[in-house]
Amino acid sequence: MGVTDTCYFGYLCDSKPDTIFQKMQDFHSTDTIIALSTPPGIGAIGVLRVSGANAISKTNELFKGKNLETQESHTIHFGTLREGKEIVDEVLVSLFVGPNSYTGENVVEISCHGSEYIIQRIIRIFGKLGVRYAKAGEFTRRAFLNGKFDLAQAEAVADLISSDSEVSHRAAMNQMRGGFSEEIKVLRERLVHFASMIELELDFSEEDVEFANREELKNLILDLQAKIQTLADSFKVGNVIKNGVPTVIAGKPNAGKSTLLNALLNEEKAIVSAIAGTTRDFIEDEMNIEGIGFRFIDTAGLREAQDEIEAIGVERAKEKMKSASLILYVLDMGEVKSLKAYEEQLEEVKSYGVPFIMVGNKAEFVSREAFTTLGNREEVCLISAKTGDNLEVLKTKILERINLPDFKAGNTIVTNARHYESLVSTQQALEEVIEALDNGVTGDFLALDIRNATYQLGEITGQITTDDLLGNIFSKFCIGK
Repeated sequence: MGVTDTCYFGYLCDSKPDTIFQKMQDFHSTDTIIALSTPPGIGAIGVLRVSGANAISKTNELFKGKNLETQESHTIHFGTLREGKEIVDEVLVSLFVGPNSYTGENVVEISCHGSEYIIQRIIRIFGKLGVRYAKAGEFTRRAFLNGKFDLAQAEAVADLISSDSEVSHRAAMNQMRGGFSEEIKVLRERLVHFASMIELELDFSEEDVEFANREELKNLILDLQAKIQTLADSFKVGNVIKNGVPTVIAGKPNAGKSTLLNALLNEEKAIVSAIAGTTRDFIEDEMNIEGIGFRFIDTAGLREAQDEIEAIGVERAKEKMKSASLILYVLDMGEVKSLKAYEEQLEEVKSYGVPFIMVGNKAEFVSREAFTTLGNREEVCLISAKTGDNLEVLKTKILERINLPDFKAGNTIVTNARHYESLVSTQQALEEVIEALDNGVTGDFLALDIRNATYQLGEITGQITTDDLLGNIFSKFCIGK
């Protein structure tokens, strides 16, 4: 039996691409479900989504207007929803007849007035007809099970909903449209081909034939390792894109760190005081600069601590600097008396091994000599956080320092930690294939190692999966999605 006829670990048999959906229907509830798809709370409208084989017929029982069961897909109808003879609300009903819908089932979207009372009452009267309330992520889970998305694309739906910057939106959209999945699919198909050739050899073991050239296989594995490593390495950028660039504002006490944070955010987020050591712990907030999300973190002043609490704050500041993607090291230009004093602080920042910008604050107090000396240095940006002078120049330098060349070039970026872990596991499995080839192991053991690698890649897109994995992924979605 070859690998293309073998079901390995999960639900998928490679020779039958639809098998995963057939097998997983055992776990797939056929109930008709309902949930609010718009945010909860009072608003102009609320949209309730109903999905399942009976979605249209159940809605038709409550709807007074056209007969919904005779209407075409992708049409909208005005009428009233009633409980008995009582009108609950005037609504617009959008019909999506399966399989041409988000979930692949019959789907109805009801646009009603955004009263919490109306929304909850509509959900209750549907409940009386046997329509149950949806679980978290159940609509997208059904879309996956019905073959509308692969698993990586389905996960991108949640990323798209939570995207709060241009770059995170673009990354999620690329993944949802299948860019990342296609790369994984190509890599996996190349592995499956060789695995099938090796297992075919096992069927002719008595004839001592070789269908899979071992040298070609090794070259393939090395090529796959290089491509997978590139994808895995992109996770560092992808994680930043998804969660915002962690940017630490550091420096000595009273350099103007909190003033700079407030100026960047354009609000009084941090307490500003002439008393040194006011900030004892870090203060964090987010903002968007030209489509890129940043998490700015104001930290305690770096000095010899005066008490135990300040010592904890200073230590936390140093830890934040080590894990940052960018450090804005703030200098009080009125206190920088010499180039030597500046360079001492510069060396301290360099020791963290993190990209940085030396922010010369209180530039209005700097001497002409110091201005000329420091203003021409590439790593320095002279500003006044108090007056806002040169703040836009600083933002430009921040964007330049956080360079996203791979993303700007349109390359695939990994933003999901689960995908990254699967890529790392794939690399480990491929390394075992290389060792097996070098040691001249027999084809049956070699096939096992290759199967392990294809399994790891298959978990990313859902070609190989388990019900526990799906439960963990979709439980993180909002209810109406």
